Amino acid sequence: MAGQVGVDDYALTRVPRDARYSWWSVAVQRFGQVSALSQFLLGSTLGFGMDFWTAFWAFTLGAVILELVSIGVGIIGAREGLQTSLLTRWTGFGHGGSAVVGLAIGISLIGWFGIQSGVSAQGLASLIGVLPTWVWSLLFGLAVTFIVLWGFASMKWVAYVTVPAFLVLVAWSIGSELLNHDIGTLMTGPPPGPQLTLLEGTTLVAGGFIVGAVITPDMTRFNRTSGDVVKQTVVGFTLGEYVIGLSGVLLAHAIRSDDIITIVTSSVGWVGTLVIILGTLKINDWNLYSSGLGLVNFVGTVLGKRINRAVATLCLGVVGSVLAAGGILDSFIGFLTVLGVAFPPIAGIMVAEYFVVKRWRGELEASRAAGRLPESAPTWVPATLVVWVVSAVIGYFVTWGLPSINSLVAAFALYTVAGKLGLVRGVGTSPTADLSDTELVSTKD
Repeated sequence: MAGQVGVDDYALTRVPRDARYSWWSVAVQRFGQVSALSQFLLGSTLGFGMDFWTAFWAFTLGAVILELVSIGVGIIGAREGLQTSLLTRWTGFGHGGSAVVGLAIGISLIGWFGIQSGVSAQGLASLIGVLPTWVWSLLFGLAVTFIVLWGFASMKWVAYVTVPAFLVLVAWSIGSELLNHDIGTLMTGPPPGPQLTLLEGTTLVAGGFIVGAVITPDMTRFNRTSGDVVKQTVVGFTLGEYVIGLSGVLLAHAIRSDDIITIVTSSVGWVGTLVIILGTLKINDWNLYSSGLGLVNFVGTVLGKRINRAVATLCLGVVGSVLAAGGILDSFIGFLTVLGVAFPPIAGIMVAEYFVVKRWRGELEASRAAGRLPESAPTWVPATLVVWVVSAVIGYFVTWGLPSINSLVAAFALYTVAGKLGLVRGVGTSPTADLSDTELVSTKD
């Protein structure tokens, strides 16, 4: 079965050096994530409540925060060649904790995969018609699933096509509207809606992509160097936030509304609808990809079973597509938003463990030299679980500042203090299964 369905893409092993990609190949995918439709909508939200330059600074501060988080965990992923939930076994969470991380990632991202499949289905139904929306939900979800079955290699080629097409269509759609207005006036005029503060705007920018930033190792494990991680992150976030986000700001000022999707689709017809579809596709494939990796790690950790990543992806893709077709997932947006509070502390703990406390750093480095995983991992790390819960609660209930950053900084600080006090200790030891001969395909540039 494993040999017949897609590729496993090193789901539970290190990505070999000869299977990694140029920084540009990874950067295009990162830019595709950051320049998705959600970024366009975020820009319109900020533009409706902010003048142009306040929105500019909100995007700048938010981008810096996201870049720091992405670079921190991304460098760990590139050095170790491991996906996020598997990597957490030796970056503070232990064997059991990594299963919880994998489950949280799997549930959260398959939920968003289904929701965004539904968004694209609405666009397809209005553009092409013929079939009802629920059928388009199934077709779009299954199309994305087929792409993800073949892993990073196929997703790379999809990015090469969809990202430039998305940029051209965005330029066409918003250009058609902005040509009817004076750009200088739009950049200096007041916001058309209720005013947002700089702090509120920065919170929206940073919080909107924090989950994507935390799971950065899923992508950067295919990078060759730490420098590549820095380059692709800076380029991807800078272009994504400014080109797409600020375009949304200007359009909101031009139409004096934050309902830019309706305006775009009505003013330029099929072009605007394609913007929606392409803008969803390039982030939705990564939603499904990372969800599959989380499930593989969860099943391997809890049940001791090795399932092929492509098979897990196929199952999740079908389930997500069916739920999207039934419109069920729209009821869970609140739950998924709350679940998102649990993600920032994961990055804080990983960075604190790997770069400061270094309780299991030596084991990772020793096994890296042999191209294998450490022979064992702590079963549980009680101090980490306490830090994780406390930090998530801080992020949820403390309203001052940026909630996602509050929880991330709290996790980093608390874990570092716990490590210096000798409280970061594993309870029990779980052996690591030998998975060195399970990889099916090695892909290169």
